[in-house]
Amino acid sequence: MRAAPAEMIQEARRLARESRIPEAIAAYRRILGQWPDRADSWYNLGLLERRARQFDAALASYRHALDLGIARPEEVHLNRAVIYSDDLKDSEAAERELRLALEKNPDYVPARLNLGNLFEDLGRRDAARETYERLLEHDPGCREALARTASLHRFSDAADPLIGRLKRELASAAPSPAERASLAFALGRALDECGAYADAFESYRGANEWSRASAPGGTARYDRAATERLIDRLIGAFPAPSAPPARATAPPRPVFVCGMFRSGSTLIEQLLAGHPRIDAGGELDLIPRLAEQSLRPFPESIAALAPARLAELASAYRGALAALFPAGELVTDKRPDNFLYIGLIKLLFPDARIVHTVRDPLDNCLSIFFLHLDQRMSYALDLMDIGHYYVQYRRLMAHWKSLYAGAIHDVSYDALVREPRSTLQRLVGFLGLDWHEGCLELARSGRAVKTASVWQVREPLYQRSSGRSRHYAPALRELTAYLSAAAILS
Repeated sequence: MRAAPAEMIQEARRLARESRIPEAIAAYRRILGQWPDRADSWYNLGLLERRARQFDAALASYRHALDLGIARPEEVHLNRAVIYSDDLKDSEAAERELRLALEKNPDYVPARLNLGNLFEDLGRRDAARETYERLLEHDPGCREALARTASLHRFSDAADPLIGRLKRELASAAPSPAERASLAFALGRALDECGAYADAFESYRGANEWSRASAPGGTARYDRAATERLIDRLIGAFPAPSAPPARATAPPRPVFVCGMFRSGSTLIEQLLAGHPRIDAGGELDLIPRLAEQSLRPFPESIAALAPARLAELASAYRGALAALFPAGELVTDKRPDNFLYIGLIKLLFPDARIVHTVRDPLDNCLSIFFLHLDQRMSYALDLMDIGHYYVQYRRLMAHWKSLYAGAIHDVSYDALVREPRSTLQRLVGFLGLDWHEGCLELARSGRAVKTASVWQVREPLYQRSSGRSRHYAPALRELTAYLSAAAILS
């Protein structure tokens, strides 16, 4: 006797809630094999297939939902746009889907915000500003659009009317914690540009508090002891240099660019992309996903990892890279927190080159504190937590360098902005390439740059961010003492 659709759907939903993704996908496919006209089930299948990184299948499932006349088709087009933008690196298709969403519902705020964000990624400042301003015309209470509009504005005077508008919105009772965080980060940036450093710091401090408050209960608390244990486990799992069978990685060959967030990794990647033999891969999640899904429990699983399994995982990584960059020779994987996985990277790719971006520690910590990051990076919400995480990062990097000194090349952001040619020539030589003058200009390929520093990396090299912490010295006394005691500051 066949199960009723309601019972099968309830089972599929239960599996999805429990994150049993392959089983949930199979359950929905069984449902649709018998009742293929269920638009909502096609939609739910698409959601799960994206989580399973089955991107083409997800796009096809969403298309079935649209063809069956699903309610709120604008949401389906938005989901398709996210796949094209974030997963398939196809900005043109993402824009097409977002415009289709807005044709279905011109007042659909998420689609308009995503369209503005896409224009920012593509460096189309005027188009992004126009998108946000149009949204504010239709919905003056959209505080996220106001914050993003402010992020595109150049400030030179604390009396700027846009600063006054940000302050009024923050003072009102209406904004949610998430909205207050966005507004306060935007206000902090505006005040910093105007040289009102004390007020800027207070705005950023409040922004981080609101960001923490907007996270689900208890999920944005940084656990210092857990971080120390993780670094201990990583060091313990890789006590000596790995010695896998010698092999050269076939194209596309990854170049790993990593370091602390806000240490200059995006700038380095974009400059390297000026070389004709290098493609900018952006922030790929391939290595963390291998560690978290295929090597669980990582890093303890490394001890029993057979050479055949290593080769299989390396092939899976290269296959995913080749799908995104089929003609690539060298492709940068610019995931800053890949510094956690350098031991794994060297097991997978013994000839891998690691570009480690570094910056003045106080500047680096301050820049993280001033950035609206995902609350899952809970250390970023408190200046002293950032300091603690920084010390642990340095401890781990010291270990990796003791194992793979010749494969890790430090690139100083501060040296780069002072002496770009010599700094980049050394880096290009480290990668085994001949020098190319194109590396002195930021790449102008039109490819999206998905990073918080999307506008900085599209400007000529400048030095104003180097030494920025001097403006905030009074607010940084405790952090300065902590980093000094840890022998981080000389």
